[in-house]
Amino acid sequence: MQIYMVGGAVRDALLGLPVQDRDWVVVGATPEAMAAQGYVPVGKDFPVFLHPDTREEYALARTERKTARGYRGFAVHAEPGVTLEQDLARRDLTINAIAAPAGASPSTADLAALIDPYNGQQDLAAKVLRHVTDAFREDPVRILRLARFAARFPDFSVAPETRDLMQHMVADGEVDALVPERVWQELSRGLMADKPSRMFEVLRDCGALQRLLPEVQRLWGVPQRADYHPEVDTGIHLMMVLDMAARLGAPLPVRFACLCHDLGKGTTPADVLPRHIGHEERSARLLKDVCNRLRVPVECREIADVVAREHGNIHRCLDFTPAALVRLLERCDAFRKPQRFADILLACECDARGRLGLEESPYPQRQKLLDALTVAQSVPTDQVAATAQAAGQDGRQIGEQIHAARVAALTQALH
Repeated sequence: MQIYMVGGAVRDALLGLPVQDRDWVVVGATPEAMAAQGYVPVGKDFPVFLHPDTREEYALARTERKTARGYRGFAVHAEPGVTLEQDLARRDLTINAIAAPAGASPSTADLAALIDPYNGQQDLAAKVLRHVTDAFREDPVRILRLARFAARFPDFSVAPETRDLMQHMVADGEVDALVPERVWQELSRGLMADKPSRMFEVLRDCGALQRLLPEVQRLWGVPQRADYHPEVDTGIHLMMVLDMAARLGAPLPVRFACLCHDLGKGTTPADVLPRHIGHEERSARLLKDVCNRLRVPVECREIADVVAREHGNIHRCLDFTPAALVRLLERCDAFRKPQRFADILLACECDARGRLGLEESPYPQRQKLLDALTVAQSVPTDQVAATAQAAGQDGRQIGEQIHAARVAALTQALH
């Protein structure tokens, strides 16, 4: 039995990055032998075990054979005769197909001990994302993974032959077989990378974006007013907004809201979304379609919906009256969910600063609305409600009294 550290742990160690998770492959073993040594079986589709002490994953060396479309259409073969080189051949990228014997550190001192049959170290040095073998085409998730790696390592380029292979996979319909959960999983991880725009550049270049997110694909080539958007093109603006969200350290719900805030500006069939509907409402309707199709988590859906509907009003709030400010706070549900409202404002700041030449501009709207919320929250709503109830007013009238008290408090504070 030989044990090797493989995949991302070796790659990140060679790049001098922190190693988060370590994966291991075991050559020359059987499930029975692993169990006899205390390893706990957890794999459903292929033999994977947890180490009895560290709880790290140890997988038996295996090969795969394509049996159907999609990422689940594989027959797995794992037995003691499978070699390490065969196991590495089924991996996605050469930079992820490097192994280090257990006990060896993937450092400069131990480079000679590394097993690198597909020249992953060479591609690391050249900063190239390249598929290992033609088996890459058998799993459409690998297109998403490569795009995610491009977002994590933005100075890496995609090898021309790999780009061609991905284009052929899209043309063959492999991407259409992806299940929503895997698309969202990879999409969300790419959104949280250092340069999310790179993920969408790669997906767009190979044609996968049109299949997975046609609502986003349509934004390229849509012009915008140059006085508001010096970058002019809506797709370019969107990429700048996403990268600004990464720069500001925004959480996933904010980044997803940034991705979807302008969907309504794309060309849409008139019989589906009539042109007389404002682009904010069109964005919200298209957002709902995206969320249902990809099964997006509720928190991401809710913030994205408010941002799609209200980002224009939030941008214009410096000129709002106290009454308009309170109505905006109420529509954003800021009184019940102040932390979510702060995230909504962060997404709007990303939108405002994700424009050519405006990256360093201040966004006073954010602080004004947070201050307005603080003032409005100071209103003793319990007392207002009790007084209204004592006067025999119903629920609607009580709400109106609370609204009026908040407007009065904000008016006093502003003047």
